[in-house]
Amino acid sequence: MEWTDEGIVLGTRRHGEANAILEVMTREHGRHLGMVRGGSASRLRPVLQPGNELRMVWRARLDEHLGHYAVEPVRLHAASMLAASHVVYGVTHLAALCRLLPERDPHPEVHEWLSEALQRLDLPLAAGAEMVRFELRMLAELGFGLDLTSCAATGDDSDLGYVSPKSGRAVSRGAGKPWHDRLLRLPSFVMGELPLDASIPSADELADGFALTGFFLARYVLEPRGLAFADAREGFVSAVLGRRAGVPAA
Repeated sequence: MEWTDEGIVLGTRRHGEANAILEVMTREHGRHLGMVRGGSASRLRPVLQPGNELRMVWRARLDEHLGHYAVEPVRLHAASMLAASHVVYGVTHLAALCRLLPERDPHPEVHEWLSEALQRLDLPLAAGAEMVRFELRMLAELGFGLDLTSCAATGDDSDLGYVSPKSGRAVSRGAGKPWHDRLLRLPSFVMGELPLDASIPSADELADGFALTGFFLARYVLEPRGLAFADAREGFVSAVLGRRAGVPAA
């Protein structure tokens, strides 16, 4: 068995004295593991850092085997980005989200979204907006997408300002005002793509976005699996919002 694909490094672990088990999010073959001979050596270690984009050839005698990777770099994000704490947390959290997908189950859109997110991690608030949208997309990919197209109460598609925690549907500001304390706030930046020249969301808007995605990820994805968010998400949110980790918003 053999295939060639592009992939983004999610993580590695040492295997023996010099080899490494490489975990990547590939374009056509999903989240996929394989062994890299010499992957723990100094020559390849910088190439196999999380967030780097590689071109790889996977070979194995049978499809169900772990197999071996031969890799070459395409974009080495890690060398230039990982000096910032929010980037380190962000790359780790993105990898954790990808691990919610079954191994070897093709998700080409996730590979594309992951590549886009990595390219927008340099500015903290912009990185935060991209992460909220990535979490929303992952909810949809896992079968729990939110309906943010129109108001659940009136059917109107304008002035949407809340999301029902029960239905996952948007609610307009007018219809939701009497129950605003029971609804999740819907910041406007999650409604579409963020052009590179668009204004960056405020810290308060980002906090609302993370509260929204965090609620539904926890309820529908993590808790049924007996999981919880890794510390990397809290670290990322705290870093992009300018807080100390573990300190709640005022």
